[in-house]
Amino acid sequence: MSLLEAAREHLDALSRANDAFSKHYPGEPAARQPVHTVYGGAHLFKAKTTRRLGELALEAFRTYGSDPVEFALGVGFVPAPALSGVDPGTLERGYREDPEGLRQRHPAQWLAARVHDRVRQKLEREAVEDFRIDFEDGFGARSDAEEDAAAKTAAEEVARAMHEGALPPFLGIRIKTLSQEWKLRAARTLEVFLDTLLPATAGRLPDNFVITLPKVTHGAQPRTFVRLLELCERRHGLAAGTLKLELMIEATQALLGPDGRCPLPDFLAACEGRCVGAHLGTYDFTASCNITAVHQTMLHPMCDLAKGLMLLAYAGTGIFLSDGATNVMPVPPHRSQNLTAVELERNRSVVHAAWQVAHRHNTHSLQGGYYQGWDLHPAQLPVRYASCYAFFLEGFALSAERLRNFVEKAAQATLVGDVFDDAATGQGLLNYFIRAQNCGAVDASEIAQTGLTQDEFGLRSFAKILAARKTRLGG
Repeated sequence: MSLLEAAREHLDALSRANDAFSKHYPGEPAARQPVHTVYGGAHLFKAKTTRRLGELALEAFRTYGSDPVEFALGVGFVPAPALSGVDPGTLERGYREDPEGLRQRHPAQWLAARVHDRVRQKLEREAVEDFRIDFEDGFGARSDAEEDAAAKTAAEEVARAMHEGALPPFLGIRIKTLSQEWKLRAARTLEVFLDTLLPATAGRLPDNFVITLPKVTHGAQPRTFVRLLELCERRHGLAAGTLKLELMIEATQALLGPDGRCPLPDFLAACEGRCVGAHLGTYDFTASCNITAVHQTMLHPMCDLAKGLMLLAYAGTGIFLSDGATNVMPVPPHRSQNLTAVELERNRSVVHAAWQVAHRHNTHSLQGGYYQGWDLHPAQLPVRYASCYAFFLEGFALSAERLRNFVEKAAQATLVGDVFDDAATGQGLLNYFIRAQNCGAVDASEIAQTGLTQDEFGLRSFAKILAARKTRLGG
């Protein structure tokens, strides 16, 4: 009897275990991840809110980043010496006439021009990607009558925005925590909002609708929340699993439980397949660590520890991770109609200083594998997109060449029957370009530099690309 025959029972058990593992860790989701979530108090939400935020973001961009040089230096994604003495008009003209030539001769100037152009287009087209109607910190503790009224009005405004086509690609609400103090209020707000929205929309939810559960500290909270969502689905005739949720990690107890274990995996299991994301609440979390307000920042080592644990717990599970917010607002101190030259310059320096703080935070998140974060003010949107675009564009050419060579070598190895065991590296490279296109840093035509066809790129899987090439070349 061969070893395979003798060990069949054990190998079959291993197959079942491998299948269970693969089900739990399906890998990166194919769906688009927004680069940010903008939060706003539920009492302020109107059907036109996100469009108005886009208008204000574009106004801030035009006022304080009117040309590529000012914007690049104001945000800080190009070092000042690289743009010393560069005339903005000449730069813009050179970029329009020969962008590839400019990239070859002056890559930093090209980056300034490309990011400025892409951010302008993004703000004009889709300034807000994701918006969360907030019944928690952005709303505060109000009477039950006030919160009921706000939940009803917000739902009516969402229905109106759906009818007018005025919603962003992603939308949701954040209810209060399911702590002992707030659990009934949280459930009531969920009920009022859905009971108002769904009859007004003939049972339709907005695209990519999600409900944020904040300040999760133990598994019974998301488990109970799932039961509430099930009851809402049955009440409104929604298919089971329609209502999705996301978790907010905002307390030390969410990272280390009383038994000495990390509860994060248990939180996800308690969501029973409904969880689509997990967000770090920077300021509540650092406060729970007894860190004083002046040191509560996204760059604090405890935030890195928290995000590292979230990555370890949730990588490969198919949910999106998001960092927190920069709380230094790019708000000019002088607001009157007739400002002096000194006041105008003061406004510019304040906004640019806040942009540079946000850029450092955004880049730190991107480098740490967090591709989404919170924005709290419309003037933060230009720097959010600038950070993302600069991050992906700086290494685009080298990464494109690396992926092209990698795919060609891997496909050849697969074709001749060799074992190619570095698929994780290939998928990692591919994910870079998927995110670059999703956020708007590059467009479909530029993906051709990777050597992939649009059909191949659409597969979103390195393994599937290799299999397709093997079939095509071998057949």
